[in-house]
Amino acid sequence: MSGADDFVDAVVVGAGVVGLAVARALALAGRSVVVLESEGAIGTGTSSRNSEVIHAGLYYPPGSLKARLCVEGRRALYAYCAARGVPHRRYGKLLVASSEDEIAGVEALAERGRANGAEELTMISGAEARRMEPALAAVAALWSPQTGIIDSHAYMLALQGDAENAGAVFAFNTPFEAAEPTAGGFLVRTGGAEPMRLACRELVNAAGLCASDVADRIAGLPPETVPRTRFCKGNYFVLAGRAPFSRLVYPAPHAHGLGVHLTLDLGGQARFGPDTEWIEEIRYEVDVSRRAAFAAAIRRYWPGLDEEALSPGYSGIRPKIVGEGEPAADFRIDGPQVHAMPGLVNLFGIESPGLTSSLAIADEVLARLADG
Repeated sequence: MSGADDFVDAVVVGAGVVGLAVARALALAGRSVVVLESEGAIGTGTSSRNSEVIHAGLYYPPGSLKARLCVEGRRALYAYCAARGVPHRRYGKLLVASSEDEIAGVEALAERGRANGAEELTMISGAEARRMEPALAAVAALWSPQTGIIDSHAYMLALQGDAENAGAVFAFNTPFEAAEPTAGGFLVRTGGAEPMRLACRELVNAAGLCASDVADRIAGLPPETVPRTRFCKGNYFVLAGRAPFSRLVYPAPHAHGLGVHLTLDLGGQARFGPDTEWIEEIRYEVDVSRRAAFAAAIRRYWPGLDEEALSPGYSGIRPKIVGEGEPAADFRIDGPQVHAMPGLVNLFGIESPGLTSSLAIADEVLARLADG
């Protein structure tokens, strides 16, 4: 194409877990692929700042993309981890009703999970939950044995390796600047120390927190198809010493998150979070003054917590496409059917369960491109 330094079949913007999964799928399908990443490494944003949980599929409205892609993605992810030697563990999860008035909500999540295809869900009594986890305070709980933990960095390295082995090329420290439609696809301009003009047939915007900014710089894209991305920060605290739990523990969820839950890393070390903190700009420091609120939330299911054992850990930011107090939104995987631009897919609001869903999201992106 005129004015281009090079031509490839597909350009993927963003080397987080979803961008990596998409790049892998495109390369394995025979496309030549370039991945543009503004940072110097893979997965430096939301993909490396989360709970690393493999979700069963309990929380999302039946028929939604989140519901379908979480369940499909979980099954694919466990198979992928086993085949590629990615460290992971099916700890299982107890979703806890801490009071009688929370039982109905937990039972509703059990029914929703079953409708979504989540397997082996069982409602148990508080006594049964305490037999599993003696330090737990619960009047009832939902047991989800298919919930697990993954080493997200090892997973992303495996995806990158698959993509590169299939011919994909990664351009780090190379921010996306703009794209314009051409007769055969798009002309993409990049910044960085070595700016490029890349011609491509297909363009996938998997820029996570920056997805709306990237979309705004695609000439000809109808502005009404670009939602505003809002930043909902989630802080985590870590525990000194070992927690007396061998499974993940979640409280009943709330509107914009799953509550301050207890997860375990692959070494069995406990961490707690995330909470919700709406912010205007990306920042990752964790304010120690939030510890008291964390402790209060945790003591609802673990009364024996020593608050002094909690210390600030890390934080991540959810790329929300709704504001505070608004109903949760579904994933947006916008292909040509939405914006009438052949060869383009924009991914918006890929928050939890994006990690679990990543392989299924990649398949969905390829399907949207094929349908366009």
